[in-house]
Amino acid sequence: MRSTSSYFLPKEIALYTASKINSEFCWFDIDGDIDPLFKEYWCKRLHPKDVCEKVYRQPSLRDSLKKGKLRKQDIAITKQKTALLQAADSIGKKIQYNCPGFLPNKRQHRMAGLAVIEIAQKISKAWRSLQAEWRYSNKSTSKHNKKVRRKEKINLPSQNRGGAGCSTSSSSETSTSYSITEDKPFGRSMMSWQDVYSLAVKWRQISEPCDPVVWINKLSEEFNSGFGSNTPLILGQAKVVRYFPNFQRTLDVAKTVMKEKTFVYNKADDMIDLSKDGKLEEIMHAESCSDIYRVVGEDFWLATWCNSTAIEGKQFEGTRITLLKMERGYDFAIKTPCTPSRWEEFNAEMTAAWDALCSAYCGETYGSTDFSVLENVRDAILRMTFYWYNFMPLSRGSAAVGFVVLLGLLLAANMEFTGNIPQGFQVDWEAILNFDPNAFVDSVKSWLYPSLKVRTSWKDYPDVSSTFATTGSVVAALSSYDD
Repeated sequence: MRSTSSYFLPKEIALYTASKINSEFCWFDIDGDIDPLFKEYWCKRLHPKDVCEKVYRQPSLRDSLKKGKLRKQDIAITKQKTALLQAADSIGKKIQYNCPGFLPNKRQHRMAGLAVIEIAQKISKAWRSLQAEWRYSNKSTSKHNKKVRRKEKINLPSQNRGGAGCSTSSSSETSTSYSITEDKPFGRSMMSWQDVYSLAVKWRQISEPCDPVVWINKLSEEFNSGFGSNTPLILGQAKVVRYFPNFQRTLDVAKTVMKEKTFVYNKADDMIDLSKDGKLEEIMHAESCSDIYRVVGEDFWLATWCNSTAIEGKQFEGTRITLLKMERGYDFAIKTPCTPSRWEEFNAEMTAAWDALCSAYCGETYGSTDFSVLENVRDAILRMTFYWYNFMPLSRGSAAVGFVVLLGLLLAANMEFTGNIPQGFQVDWEAILNFDPNAFVDSVKSWLYPSLKVRTSWKDYPDVSSTFATTGSVVAALSSYDD
């Protein structure tokens, strides 16, 4: 039974994909089509016995094939497909972490490359519309100002007292008979920040049906209880190979938060006071999980904070760092609970960050190939990336999706990343372990910006969404390689 249960949930996702094989890829929508309860069991890897009879079962492979087999044109190689796949393979490799435990995966690289190009193409269209709106707005404002100046001349008080058209009031009392209205704020993009990231999420979902990549707010009522990502650095006596290199820095951040807040929370979410009996001083000298646990005395968690860019002086909850005692060793991890209140805060911050980016690029900077002129655009992209990584709104895959979108945004602004992520550097952790977006920007720009080249050749790539129009063509593209 156990072996059957292990495959039931991913099998249903594979059957869902098969049912969409001849549909347009835009209709591939795991978040909208799959039952929230099913997704919850999938994310938590729970036994399906309590869910298999409660949710809609996907049609069998035989039934899906009756409706139509994979079309020949979906797997046929064309010049447009070849050009896109070559570009995607080159771009997609740039997401690779050069860290222990992160093995290269050609399928994931190709997925990332195609997602980057599609994001750039779709955002470019949205920005073009915004720029046209900006030009029209400026034109209207200019005409309005000319009319204002003409009217002001006409209504100037006459100095010819007693003559025709004379004024009955003194010049000091006279005012022009118009009012200047404030300029309307620059219009918002037709795309929301979530529309942008959803493009990358869809590619990440179809690239690996065994990975439960879903938006957490599309789960069932568990969303209200704070279900979210959980990333251990130490698990019992094991050091998690991918994330343990961040241990010392995470421990230092935890100590900083304890010193600043002077308390942590226990399992019941009650505060544990650390301000007495020299506990804080002992914590500052702690060098291991056991040292800190001995001082606190029980399982606990604390939360980092994020400084808001949208609202000056505001701070909201970043990532939770947890320390639990196990039978042998400790569970030291970061967790990101996506409660409705936290979602609302980050949604507002992401919206503001996206609006700021659109405003930075779609005004006078639009279409520029001057690298120095694009500095504010680059910084705005990194600030939005900072909030995405601290938000962590996906059940998994937020790290890859975040960097894919970053590359797509840069490409849309004619900046292509030609380097590699430095050895030992994990972009998502850099954001998580910083409290302020500007600190993250300064850290990443030191290696990212020198590797950016201003290029417009990407605009000659065939359109991704029409070249790989169906789900079947996307699956075929991710499954075929020359070597």
